[in-house]
Amino acid sequence: MSDLIVQRPEGLYCPPGDFYIDPWRPVARAVITHAHSDHARYGSGHYLASAPAEGVLRTRLGEIDLQTLPYGERIQHHGVTLSLHPAGHVLGSAQVRLEHGGQVWVASGDYKVAPDPTCDPFEPVRCDVFITESTFGLPIYRWCPDEELFADINNWWARNVAHGRASVLCCYSFGKAQRVLSGVDPSIGPIIVHGAVRPLNEAYRAAGVALPETRMVTEVQDKADLRRCLVVCPPGAAASPWLRRFGDAQTAFASGWMQVRGNRRRGGYDRGFVLSDHADWPGLLQAIDATGAQRVIVTHGSSDSMVRYLCDRGLQAASFETEYGDDAVEADLQAGQEGAA
Repeated sequence: MSDLIVQRPEGLYCPPGDFYIDPWRPVARAVITHAHSDHARYGSGHYLASAPAEGVLRTRLGEIDLQTLPYGERIQHHGVTLSLHPAGHVLGSAQVRLEHGGQVWVASGDYKVAPDPTCDPFEPVRCDVFITESTFGLPIYRWCPDEELFADINNWWARNVAHGRASVLCCYSFGKAQRVLSGVDPSIGPIIVHGAVRPLNEAYRAAGVALPETRMVTEVQDKADLRRCLVVCPPGAAASPWLRRFGDAQTAFASGWMQVRGNRRRGGYDRGFVLSDHADWPGLLQAIDATGAQRVIVTHGSSDSMVRYLCDRGLQAASFETEYGDDAVEADLQAGQEGAA
């Protein structure tokens, strides 16, 4: 029995359906799991994505031939039954379920199982073969509850306000920034966002996600506000002249890579907060177990370690070589692995 998903130079390909999932080269038909730039790239002829992803996809890719599908609704294409199911990663993120010839495969894209008010929660999907990410596929990666994390962030911000300093929190503009905004306490002070964050906020709000009021730095008239604000920006902004507007600010980075001692110091940040839109080690194992799959294919991240662990547990495990992670996690990779930005 032939595989429903195989590797090709353009990306992950479904031979009976004649379409790709998150291709990294332009193709005729692309099914997109989510709008991060390593999974959703411009240039393909036709795109299929979840309905909640439409706003962020159009914000990032502009005018594209986009077909949307509500979560759970099934369609047929060349005899392949396809449906999309929440992945819990970012707004509109989806797992792709394929059924054909008596087989069920699920390609998860990126996902997390922890609750997140900015997107639909992860939905386990039973299948024969599960394609999983492994960005944080090592036992050292274990996230604390959001309540503890955001209490820590809010206390840091409040202490900086008491000392008359801005709090600059660096994170990826899509997904992470909106999750930060949904968790902080806006009563502490004004919130300023970088220009890269603002259009994504608007897409989230248009999709019905509640976010606190934010301003651009050019909209701030009272200079005192610049000394007590929370600034949410991509890491590149922290290394640019843009940051000088906030004077003697405290800087922090929000990333799962902050779990590793030394990454904050190498990145040059005053603080590091462990916050990720990917599943941690227990979350990955929980998601894999919930599928009931006996065959697991591991993609980007700590794939070799994950494959060895799953094989030791008696599963049939292997890996796919992909180009995921190159662009969309730029902020995480630079701070966590290179120490830049």
